[in-house]
Amino acid sequence: MTQRLNSVRPAVGWRAALAAIVVLAAPVACADPQTEAPRAGDASVVAFDTSANQQHITSAKVDSIAAELPAAVRESGTLVVGNGSAGGGLPPLGFTADDNKTPIGVEIDIAYLVASVLGLKAEIQTTSWENLFLGLDSGKYQVGISNIGVSELRKEKYDFATYRLGLHAFEAKKGSGLKIAGPADISGKTIAVSSGTLQEAILLDWNKQNAAAGRKPANPKYYQQASDTYLALESGRIDLYLGPNPNASYHVATQAKTEIVGTVSSSYPVQGLVGITTKKDNGLVKPLADALNAAVADGSYAKVLKKWGLDAEAVPKSLINPPGLPKDKQK
Repeated sequence: MTQRLNSVRPAVGWRAALAAIVVLAAPVACADPQTEAPRAGDASVVAFDTSANQQHITSAKVDSIAAELPAAVRESGTLVVGNGSAGGGLPPLGFTADDNKTPIGVEIDIAYLVASVLGLKAEIQTTSWENLFLGLDSGKYQVGISNIGVSELRKEKYDFATYRLGLHAFEAKKGSGLKIAGPADISGKTIAVSSGTLQEAILLDWNKQNAAAGRKPANPKYYQQASDTYLALESGRIDLYLGPNPNASYHVATQAKTEIVGTVSSSYPVQGLVGITTKKDNGLVKPLADALNAAVADGSYAKVLKKWGLDAEAVPKSLINPPGLPKDKQK
């Protein structure tokens, strides 16, 4: 569950990883936490639809926005979308359904939603994270929708139409009483984080601020497996886990053993934003942003985020190429 460059790289075996978390963390658990029904007396456990035949949320075509598309795209009738969830992915972003082949998740639903406003059919093609950008460069994919964070370096090659906040989350054992709003709140805490990630960079930056203020730094801890991280968290060996907010939100909703006690921008110190990504100056970014804003206005956008428990990442409007992760923060 690591997030590099404000994006989640696809992970193999997400069902097995989350199942291991359940076995280690709960006295009684189902083998498939993604489709687990709420247990008696535990209304906080949420069931997500991971079926292959689920209905995607769409909206009505807006002719004036569709008319903004480059003629070749409009006439093709198809929006070719690259999604970096090959190998299984990680919920709730992009991952495979119960049939182990159909792509689902919030990123997939955003693709169907935007395509519907543009009067196009979404053609989802899953690939590896590295090949996603090669496909954008070559024109194989017209857009990339895969939790791609806006960064100043990426803006040199790509255009962005934003659709979610980029957030990292501090996850704690349920009932911990912790609240994390800034560097002072992590002073002296033991915090799990993945090496080489933006989350680690933020933690180390906050430790510098604590040291400068004469406060005790936090103690970073590193684990290779998600199951080890959550076992340490729930047993009290660590105080917090700092990871990608979408994954933390999904874990909290499906397991009800932990809680999110604070968030921080994925592009700290600027506000992180996730955007639909397309090759620079190809004429797609404005209709994409306008389509997103039409979906915001008619309420269908909010329904997509609610479906996957990501209401906290909603944006009031889509922006084109806003300030992103500074170049000196890009790894």
